[in-house]
Amino acid sequence: MTVALEGISLAMGGEPLLHPVSMKFVAASPNVLLGPTGAGKTTLLRLLAGLDRPTKGRILAGGQDVTGWPVRRRSVAMVYQQFINYPSFTVFENIASPLRGHFTRAEIEARVREAARLLRLTPFLSRRPLELSGGQQQRTAIARALVKRAALVLMDEPLANLDYKLREELREELPRLFAESGSVFVYATTEPAEALLLGGLVATMSEGRVTQFGRAGDVFRYPADLATARVFSDPPLNEAPARLEGGHIILAGGARLPASGIHLPEGSCTVGIRAHQLSLEPLPSAVSMPSVVRLAEVTGSESYIHLDVGGLPWVVLSPGVRRPKPGDAATVWLDARRCLVFGADGRLAASLAEAA
Repeated sequence: MTVALEGISLAMGGEPLLHPVSMKFVAASPNVLLGPTGAGKTTLLRLLAGLDRPTKGRILAGGQDVTGWPVRRRSVAMVYQQFINYPSFTVFENIASPLRGHFTRAEIEARVREAARLLRLTPFLSRRPLELSGGQQQRTAIARALVKRAALVLMDEPLANLDYKLREELREELPRLFAESGSVFVYATTEPAEALLLGGLVATMSEGRVTQFGRAGDVFRYPADLATARVFSDPPLNEAPARLEGGHIILAGGARLPASGIHLPEGSCTVGIRAHQLSLEPLPSAVSMPSVVRLAEVTGSESYIHLDVGGLPWVVLSPGVRRPKPGDAATVWLDARRCLVFGADGRLAASLAEAA
């Protein structure tokens, strides 16, 4: 089973909400839509569900054109950010609710117990939602979607309202669930870390455009352009205007990075560095740059140190607890082998890791 988009776009009042996109989603593996709020993820999910009709293009499910089909004719289920369960129903009754009137009691029993097994809800089938944890309630909502055995399951930021521990628990379970169910799953998230943890295919989205579509690890390591790198970086991508000159990339402030193997004409470019690629400790073969501390954020076993580097706001992810004071001088070390270089048109010219 596959679901394919062929030149799908959507406009309202002459304003484009989704620019033309073509891609194919596969079964038994995550298909992730990654982008900030307003990027177009929910718009694309609504088109896939049949809640909206595209202005142009086609949607094919299993090779069949379903573009004009209403929701009731499509084999689709949805899971939302807000888990919605009937408070007076047991977990069993909540999961079974889409099946009432369509299947025999024995068939309903078998389907509910299979969905409960997949979501590890079997011990809780006789409980009511208020007797469950937040993670168990969300698993109940997911089971209710799965019990329909829909060919397409759409998940719109389903873990966003759960606490950290519950999100981690479900993130570990979801890839197994995707593999076992046989449905096509399309999962929307704003979090790059979640996209990487889920794996599979990822479509990065920005301002109603799909900027890149491919294997999650490949898109993360080799973003097609600056827009994709920004979407796939949390905290925000550190950017530095630079120029290519005499076989070197020269950053503002004079730091020089080797540029062998980068095929760009001499002139302006942009260097992108993710927070974990910088260090406040000396690194072999790294370039040092003076900076001033703006803010320190401690997040358990790691610290985010916000710096002013030659007038540019950069963030360093540093292991351990670090509490430098605002205004303190600091030296940041940049490993040139781990940078991204974008040409004047914003397209990826090379990863310096390839050139090193």
